[in-house]
Amino acid sequence: MRPMLVYLLLVSVPTLISADFIIAESEDHGVMYGSHLPNHQLLKMKRSTRGRKYKEGGEIDIYSLKIDSKITSRFAHNVITSRVVNKATQSKEALFEVELPKTAFITNFTMIIDGVKYSGDVKEKEVAEQQYKEAVSRGETAGLVKASGRKMEKFKVSINVAPAKKVTFEVTYEELLKRKLGKYEMILRVKPMQLVKQFQIDAHIFEPKGIAFLNVHGTFLTNDLGQALVKNRTETKAHISFKPTLEQQRKCPDCSETLLDGDFVIQYDVNRDLSSGDIQIVNGYFVHHFAPANLPRVPKNVIFVIDRSFSMRGLKFKQTKLALLRILGDMDINDHFTIISFDSIIENWTDSLVQATPENVLKAKKYVIYLRLGAETNINDSLLLAVSLLDTAHKQKQLPERSASMIILLTDGDPNVGEKDPAKIQINVKNAIQARYSLYCLGFGFDVDYSFLEKMALDNGGVARLIYDDSDSALQLQGFYNEVANPLLLDVEMQYQENAISELTEVNFRQYYDGSEIVVAGKISNSLDVFMIGITAHTASTNLSLEGKVNVSEAESILQYQQYIFGDFTERLWAYLTIQQLLKQRISASGREKKKLSDRALELSLKYSFVTPLTSMVVTKPEEEKTDVILVPDKPIWIGMFQKEKTQSASSSLRVFAPSEGSSISQHSSTSQRFSTARGLSPKLSYVSSGIKVNGQLIGDKKTENNQKLNTYFGKFGLENKKINMKIVVTTEMIAIYYREEKIIIPWSTTATLIYERFSVSIKKEKNLTVMMGDGATFIIVLHRVWKKHPLHRDFLGFYTLDSHRLSNMTHGLLGQFYRDIDYEVYNIHPGSDPGKTDATMIVKGHKLTVTRGWQKDYRLDPKQGANVSCWFVHNNGKGFIDGIYADYVVSSLFDSTQI
Repeated sequence: MRPMLVYLLLVSVPTLISADFIIAESEDHGVMYGSHLPNHQLLKMKRSTRGRKYKEGGEIDIYSLKIDSKITSRFAHNVITSRVVNKATQSKEALFEVELPKTAFITNFTMIIDGVKYSGDVKEKEVAEQQYKEAVSRGETAGLVKASGRKMEKFKVSINVAPAKKVTFEVTYEELLKRKLGKYEMILRVKPMQLVKQFQIDAHIFEPKGIAFLNVHGTFLTNDLGQALVKNRTETKAHISFKPTLEQQRKCPDCSETLLDGDFVIQYDVNRDLSSGDIQIVNGYFVHHFAPANLPRVPKNVIFVIDRSFSMRGLKFKQTKLALLRILGDMDINDHFTIISFDSIIENWTDSLVQATPENVLKAKKYVIYLRLGAETNINDSLLLAVSLLDTAHKQKQLPERSASMIILLTDGDPNVGEKDPAKIQINVKNAIQARYSLYCLGFGFDVDYSFLEKMALDNGGVARLIYDDSDSALQLQGFYNEVANPLLLDVEMQYQENAISELTEVNFRQYYDGSEIVVAGKISNSLDVFMIGITAHTASTNLSLEGKVNVSEAESILQYQQYIFGDFTERLWAYLTIQQLLKQRISASGREKKKLSDRALELSLKYSFVTPLTSMVVTKPEEEKTDVILVPDKPIWIGMFQKEKTQSASSSLRVFAPSEGSSISQHSSTSQRFSTARGLSPKLSYVSSGIKVNGQLIGDKKTENNQKLNTYFGKFGLENKKINMKIVVTTEMIAIYYREEKIIIPWSTTATLIYERFSVSIKKEKNLTVMMGDGATFIIVLHRVWKKHPLHRDFLGFYTLDSHRLSNMTHGLLGQFYRDIDYEVYNIHPGSDPGKTDATMIVKGHKLTVTRGWQKDYRLDPKQGANVSCWFVHNNGKGFIDGIYADYVVSSLFDSTQI
């Protein structure tokens, strides 16, 4: 048979949707894109009602999973402990995977293997990277981890466990619970993926000011599971216990699937009034929480600056308009506002800000409804126009004297009209605003230059947010607006005794919003007996001045004997806040100032064992068997080994190194060069935008027996991303990587990891290849070896896509078209012409097709034998099921495209 090239997948703009990739199809499962299927038959279907997750694992049993949380004065110390045992008769891979809040700092990770404890050690990033290189040079393999979802990030490690052996994993992390919309919220992601004999969540809360309310809920809680939840609350303490039995965890009485799959959420607030706030003091460090209640709202003046360039087409623009309509409907009558929309042309709805009367709001809604897309993106001039409108309105006294003025920019693209240099735009906007107004920058989707928006917002007293272009992006926009919709105080200054207090965190705040909180921490002199507080601010109608004093010894005694306290929590919270603020300040700094901020943040990160953008965590075996190395690189977005500066979507990463058989990666001279080029990248580079293409070449068996139908397989794949000038050719003999002007060829006999600016390639000797496209989808090609002298079969390849939910609705190709849900109905199931197989009628895409029940192999977990999965086969090469006909997907070369 002559090889045939087939167009498999064209990837468009990725999305970030939390969804499970479903692999096997049966009565209650979806189907994976099974590229190993012979005879070009049905590739993928997914029921319109969502199926269950494909269960991975094997005989590794999680017999204990415990989450212990202690929250003292909004600072959470969480320990997750997982104990597993290998019940198989051979070694198995045990996977420890947890999802942590993006705002948290990992402080420790340990493993206990065969009774020996391996503890983590936080080191400077450069030192840890050198240790990583040394491990690679010894031929040790690496695994990679990346972020997942909006609020959480993945932490994962896998290790081989001998038969009947047990392993204990433990990770510790800390975070300050930030008050939003009147409550603190802690999210615990619960996904054991199997029934757990000893499952328990214990959360202890201690708030000296008093707990105002407590809510606990889980996205997975049923009536039976709800009975396992116990809440106890006193005036200042609360205890939450969730300990479901095995029977309560089961999805159904006779199945082994678990209901524990989702978020366990704890929400609460503390008692508050119009006072100087709440002070905690332990061992010479204080934390001051200030969130006054019962204040009148300050009128606000808002200019919405909306990108209507062509790249906003589709869901982005629709959701933006929907969010604006909702926001306009919630405007207070004392507020003033206007709208600027821009592409290459800038248009302001009104010549000046107008009061949010019902009449004006209605006119604004009509304007939003009829907004139309334009061409390119002029960010500079649109923001300068917004500043000019605010300047004129204030000069002409059209706005209340005591009011909060803000500009809210929403864009998804880079500036490409007018001033195009992001650095110059940042300078222009900062010089125009002159610290008088707040600028909030909302970046839509992963194409946006987030570092540009973040620096511009921080330079001007605001914040930047990444808006995920999902189906609920309108709610994301509205949720952000609600956080800044009700200013209560302006120009807040926190004052403490100059000679007795040092190392203060930030003490000046441009606005305080209803539902939020101001937190300040610092050191106290040993000789201080009385802690004095002074607060000045402007309300809607007056100047506010608050004073307070606290007896230091009495404050310390309140916390001294509390079982909820985890060490010197005030000192750790001070360090946490200080590091967070130093990292934020260095975004806008340059030169010596940036180095000074970095050095201080590094010093504190090392002293308090926080995994931050400047540090990594290393776990090593004891000296007598010091061979394996585990590296937890820094917190931000990963690009293989090396990390970028922290962004809104920052993530922790973990690498695991274990001795590798066969060739070492160090034999490839270009490897070290690839590592060195990964430094100093902008956050934008870790996101795939568009143009990923995958083609496959079909091969057949060497011959057929007894005139049976010829089986076909994939013998070669070509992956291309034109935007970054990357091509990868994969055959059953080797992998060839073409990136820019370089070419690297790696045989399947080698285990290797290559890290590039926008993608990474990881090869597992004689098993599989993983291509990670930044923060987009991950592609896996599995190598299937057959007996060398097999009379019929050849070596072949299998193609899988993980994180396919990151691909947009424009994804197409023979496989790609099925990455979107397809509604179908199967009925009239009856015996078919083939004994032992049933036929049925399928209604799909307006066609009525005859389909046949059969079996295929899923080789993900067992590349040699595979697992049988039940499928519906569509006859006639998928005619009526695929778009067009099969011949439309045949291409002339490995990197050609079809027109369909």
